[in-house]
Order: sequence, then structure tokens, then C-alpha cells
Amino acid sequence: MSDLDNRRPLKSRDTGWARAGAAWLARAGVTPDAVSAGAVVFGLVGGGLLAASGVLDGGDRVATLLGGALCVQLRLVCNLMDGMVAVEHGRGGPLGPIWNELPDRIADGAFLVGAGYGAALAGVGWGEAAGWAAAVFAVLTAYIRELGRALGQPADFGGPMAKPQRMALLTVAAIVAIFEHNWGWRGDAFAGSLALIAIGAALTAAIRTGRLAARLKSGTR
Repeated sequence: MSDLDNRRPLKSRDTGWARAGAAWLARAGVTPDAVSAGAVVFGLVGGGLLAASGVLDGGDRVATLLGGALCVQLRLVCNLMDGMVAVEHGRGGPLGPIWNELPDRIADGAFLVGAGYGAALAGVGWGEAAGWAAAVFAVLTAYIRELGRALGQPADFGGPMAKPQRMALLTVAAIVAIFEHNWGWRGDAFAGSLALIAIGAALTAAIRTGRLAARLKSGTR
């Protein structure tokens, strides 16, 4: 996490609540790696809640959808805090690069696949496939970014469906799913959002690959 070249540019990093939260964690002795591990926990719990929403009704369904949406946001808070504790407060360790990347891939997959199963269990036959496709392309975007860094290029966080956009759309889908029965839907909010994420992430991967190829071809960094 101490590698500044691999930090996603985030405006939220400069907010008062983020600075205060990171300072509190640092004073409490919480390591950046532990914060990153928290993102995995929220990913697994949130993915499970999104999946469970497909077989529940009424207040139980609403509770799982709200809980899943909250887990998505808490995962993003962990992603913000781990880097701030490591860099701004000098708590980064030798295993930081592993904890910076691997938990993100697990959390991404848990949320997206969980939402896919939630859609499928609710009755959208292709929801499961949409969830897996979204997860695969989400991992691919990160792989291309890391491939570029391995080739000596700067980290590319661009594209129309990078992690913040994926998680924002998934959060909106969970909220919309609470009300989708009003339109005769059942799982369509998740299925539709996952299809958009899969398409957008595939486009993001293509854009990043094109930019990486252009840099390598021109010899620029």
C-alpha cells in the first residue's frame, strides 16, 4: 500500500471524515492489512445477503437488500481506509501489496456473484450467468491494470465501469430491488445491473488494453 503509483485517485480521501477515521484507526493500532481483511468480510456477508434476497419476501427481503447495500459501502470505506492508514500514517507493511489487491478481487466476486444468484433465485434465469460474467470482467480490469504496472507503466484506473462505478450501480440496484415488485419485477434490478456491469467492465478492459498497447508501442510511461 505504500506504492503511491498504485493508489486510485479519490476525492473522498481529502474529506474530514476520512482523515478522522484513518487517524482513529492508526491510533487504535489497527493495521492496513486488517482493514483490507475487513473488506473481504463485508464482501462475503454482503454477497450472501444479496443472494438470500432472492428467496425472501416482505420485510426479510428488504432487510437483506439494505444489509447488502450497506456492506457494499462499508467495503468501499475499508478500501479507502487501508490505504490512508498505510500511507498517510506510515503503517504499511511488507505484505501490503498483496492485501491491496487480493481482498478486492474476493470482495468483487462475492458481491457480483451473490447478486447474480439473488436474481436467479428470484426467477431471472440468466441472473446467475450475468453475475459470473460481471465478476470475471471485473477481475480482468484489475488484471490489465496490474499487467501494465508489471510492464513499467503507470496504474490505469480509467474506464466506464471501474470499481467505484460497479459498486455504485450495485448499491442502486439493491435499493431499486426493494421496490421492484411495484412494477411486476422479481430479480430484474440485479440482473439488469449485472448485465450493465459486465458490458461496462468488458469495455473498461478493452480501453485499458488499448491504452497500454499504445504506451508500449510509443515507448512512453
